[in-house]
Amino acid sequence: MNGQESAAPLRLGTRRSALAMAQSGMVAREVSRVTGRPVELVEITTYGDTSREALAQIGGTGVFVSALRDALLAGEIDLAVHSLKDLPTAAPAGLILAAVPEREDSRDALVARDGLTLEELVEKLAGHTARIGTGSPRRMAQLNAWAAARGAALETVAIRGNVDTRIGYVTKGELDAVVLATAGLNRLGRSADLTEHLDPELMLPAPGQGALAVECLAPDLARELAALDHAPTRAAVTAERALLAALEAGCSAPVAALAAWEGTELRLEGVVGTVDGATLLKMTATGPLVLDETAERQATALGHALAARLLEAGAATLMGERAR
Repeated sequence: MNGQESAAPLRLGTRRSALAMAQSGMVAREVSRVTGRPVELVEITTYGDTSREALAQIGGTGVFVSALRDALLAGEIDLAVHSLKDLPTAAPAGLILAAVPEREDSRDALVARDGLTLEELVEKLAGHTARIGTGSPRRMAQLNAWAAARGAALETVAIRGNVDTRIGYVTKGELDAVVLATAGLNRLGRSADLTEHLDPELMLPAPGQGALAVECLAPDLARELAALDHAPTRAAVTAERALLAALEAGCSAPVAALAAWEGTELRLEGVVGTVDGATLLKMTATGPLVLDETAERQATALGHALAARLLEAGAATLMGERAR
């Protein structure tokens, strides 16, 4: 019997959705590779999976995370995999963000009737309102702003559900299009369904979109899992999440952020707006960043600096929150 067969399996907690299972299965294979131990998936149902209420009403996307974190703290699982955009910026004491693997495509994607792009959709429906489904205030704000700038007739419709359910609204003719994360479609093998990648100039993604987070409790395990970490991705998402935290905005607020590498510099763009798209604040900050033990501090400083500028320009008022 070899070492991997004799070692106790690591218990990896995951949500039950098809996308979460696909993501966790990918990570499980890599965890087994770097630790030499078998990994078993432990399916956990979160409140966000069972509730049909709008995310903003039940606490934002953090509701997909709390049950997994509770299981970690209770010793019921050894590690958990999250979509990083679902992860609240504050973590319970003791939990370690052990790894942020290399990011998938961070863009949003349109899945529209008749294989149309967004421009083609509103042109084809000229004289009628294009109905586009999304559960995200961030996406609603940017879609509505895009439509207002073009004088296009567009209605954003709040929806919930897994990828199949959302795409089903289009195939059944209930909606003209839906907006989903490209990374999720890719991980599910559903990229053929998308009709257009939405350029970040039109639709800046959520902070951390396309990236995964591997959390654990045991420092020894965290040191092993560090082999899965992708330093450029961690620095980028750290800047994005620092912006979100400094704005004191929850996961359901109309806030977008994307950090991208330009040589040895990190360029961070942030968007804060109103859901109706009437006002959008867009700002960018760029700074040199060295991928060493100070990288997290440098990335955090960049995020905080951009957040301060957005707040000075009235971001708190746009989000409907008061900066504390």
